Amino acid sequence: MSKNAELLARRQAAVPRGVASATPIFTERAENAELWDADGRRYLDFAVGIAVCNTGHRHPKVISAVEEQLKRYTHTAFQVSAYEPYIALAERLNEAAPIKDAKTIFFTTGAEAVENAIKVARVATGRQGVIAFRGAFHGRTALTGALTGKIVPYRMGAGPAVPGIYHAPFPVPHHGVSVDDAFYGLETIFKVEIEAKDVAAIIVEPVQGEGGFYVAPKDFMVRLRKLCDDHGILLICDEIQTGFARTGKIFATEHYDVEPDLITVAKALAGGFPLSGLIGKASIIDTPLPGGMGGTYGGSPIGIAAAHAVMDVIADEKLCARAEKIGARMKERLEAMKGRVDTAPIGDIRGLGAMVAFELVTEKGGNTPNPAATSALVAKALSHGLIILSCGYWANTIRLLAPVTVPDEQLEEGLNMLEKALVDVAAAAKAA
Repeated sequence: MSKNAELLARRQAAVPRGVASATPIFTERAENAELWDADGRRYLDFAVGIAVCNTGHRHPKVISAVEEQLKRYTHTAFQVSAYEPYIALAERLNEAAPIKDAKTIFFTTGAEAVENAIKVARVATGRQGVIAFRGAFHGRTALTGALTGKIVPYRMGAGPAVPGIYHAPFPVPHHGVSVDDAFYGLETIFKVEIEAKDVAAIIVEPVQGEGGFYVAPKDFMVRLRKLCDDHGILLICDEIQTGFARTGKIFATEHYDVEPDLITVAKALAGGFPLSGLIGKASIIDTPLPGGMGGTYGGSPIGIAAAHAVMDVIADEKLCARAEKIGARMKERLEAMKGRVDTAPIGDIRGLGAMVAFELVTEKGGNTPNPAATSALVAKALSHGLIILSCGYWANTIRLLAPVTVPDEQLEEGLNMLEKALVDVAAAAKAA
């Protein structure tokens, strides 16, 4: 029995099935874009912990910063005995964020950041209602799971969602939902479900992550900001998957020239170490009383040290520009694959920066989702040595999340593996 198979058997016996694993392999070590499993096989990792290691696995500067912090102290709880690096990182994010007069608080997980964003919005406005979008992913807790716009598997069997949460359509033109349709959905919510005056916040991902990497059109974001202003509603941008050079900017919201009231961050912020945060306008984020926010491990000194190094690497290695280059190359190669007659049919290709995705469809030139081909492609790519993830509420989207530090030759190697897998899936379908 292989070591992977042995570990899989132990996992099934010891770990609940509720935490799923996208692949049957177990990591032994990883470096930048490469990963080796328990049986010693090498892979190219185009998932990087779901957009966490934008700076690659074990970036030397991140590891060095963590090692230095370990020599000083590992934990005091910021709300017991504070420490300067926390303040310095808050200052850096306040300066970088597209919010005037910002302040930042740190937590541990993305779900915590979202939970606190909703708390702040409710305290600041005195209202309770929150609107999210269909296909959104904001977490798996009771509140963030209610905000998540997908039942299976996140809310299945859990009963009615937390009250006061509503979902509007997200614009996906090639699937028949225009920006006007999305706003018609919002106005309908105001007419039949909750009055606008009772809505505290609208939360939106500039690029839907788990929902399918659908990029919010600019006019949608501009109109959303105006709608919020017209009704005294706060605009929360969930940048947990889109932040820190992934889209070619520090924050994806910068693509829209829109100022949100609150921004949630996590994932790539600390390059693989647990850290999340909430950035907001001082007049809004200051409304909870002292003690109203926090957490034992919130703003861990280890995560803070790693995040400072991540911010340095993004600047020093010009990763925002690098993300644009990677994304352009991915799209170029995908368009060429789409044009081949012997690959599984590719539909829409989209993305911002190095946050790129494509859909698998039932026939060339169409948009009918093909989830069976999508799951087959993930498995076939893995057999060739490439780790990729699927997503989307039609379950037919492949997302490409290579580290922004991936060398050019490994980027091409990974795309070659993907192309081979697409050919294999098409051949298998033809033979069936």
